Amino acid sequence: MLDAPPGAPTEQYDVRLERVTKRFADVVAVDDLTLGIRRGEFLSLLGPSGCGKTTTLRMIGGFEDPSAGRIFLGGRDVTALPPYRRDVNTVFQSYAVFPHLDVFDNVAFGLERKRVPKREVAARVQEMLELVDLPQLGKRKPSQLSGGQQQRVALARALVNRPKLLLLDEPMSALDAKLRKQMQVELKRIQVEVGITFLYVTHDQEEAMTMSDRIAVMSNGRIEDLDSPEAVYERPTTEFVAGFLGASNLLSGRVTGRSGDVATVAVEDGTVLRCSTRGLPEGGGRAVRVGVRPEKIHVRVGADEPEPGWNHLRGTLRVATFTGVGNQYLVEGPGGTELTVYAQNLGQADAPRTGDPVLLSWRPEHTFVVRPSNAAPAAGSAAQPQENP
Repeated sequence: MLDAPPGAPTEQYDVRLERVTKRFADVVAVDDLTLGIRRGEFLSLLGPSGCGKTTTLRMIGGFEDPSAGRIFLGGRDVTALPPYRRDVNTVFQSYAVFPHLDVFDNVAFGLERKRVPKREVAARVQEMLELVDLPQLGKRKPSQLSGGQQQRVALARALVNRPKLLLLDEPMSALDAKLRKQMQVELKRIQVEVGITFLYVTHDQEEAMTMSDRIAVMSNGRIEDLDSPEAVYERPTTEFVAGFLGASNLLSGRVTGRSGDVATVAVEDGTVLRCSTRGLPEGGGRAVRVGVRPEKIHVRVGADEPEPGWNHLRGTLRVATFTGVGNQYLVEGPGGTELTVYAQNLGQADAPRTGDPVLLSWRPEHTFVVRPSNAAPAAGSAAQPQENP
């Protein structure tokens, strides 16, 4: 995925990685990674443990040296520079606030080391405490704060130095679920207000979806997909992304035709589904995986005729689960394939029951195509999505 045209001005990017690789002995943690992070954006590196996201962040921060490739911050090659010579601050999982200092002195620490005048220190610290909604807690010690408040102190301490780039390494992992949701909204608000570029590392899909301008989904040291949260969710490019970011129903099939932007794919029982040609390999008869998200599917009991122009499959309901806000159904589809359906609780009297024959239908535009996990990229496609810096 070339998200920026060749020769795009470097001023548009606060971070550029050019073919960066990191090896630990025989293990390749980051594999030939090229990436551009736009000025002022909130970009998340999302992926499972061991995918290389934290190693990528640590190389940008200067805590790890790349085995190959170059790193640029604001157009400056910083590949060989130590952390203190990069205009970058980092917020870690553990917050790393100083227990012997009060909140004010924690936030002021970096400014005092730079010998900023005391009057300016006081003004900037107070400005940051107000930004993170802790204006009255300057005299408290970290032991007197909640986990969420300590996280805000760590954030204020990082932002008070006015870095060009803020790195955040799973800073919410120690918070409970309710507080995490609150902090997601707060962190995005703060990023918008200060206008600083944020690079956020997480394995939590909801965090990435809630806060990010763009998401880079990583696997095995490479970027599998890079786009807006909506695009990555609605139109994943690989089977891994479709399965990792939310729930997906994936069916094996073969391309039977295409006309303009619309293609047809025959699945195992011979049913023909219509889909977009986005991500479709060239040529008929090619093996693909077609997918649809569970919430996009309408489920009806019996052998009703499908909606005209909609995709449809017939199956048997095996499991029905009531979740309060809705129902979750597990349907046996073509070739014994299990399909998941999420249906909103609208109080309908004719909700399907276990053992019922059902008709599943959805709009063709909600059908996406991904390359099977064991297939090579189609000719002419990029091995990994990246920005050409």
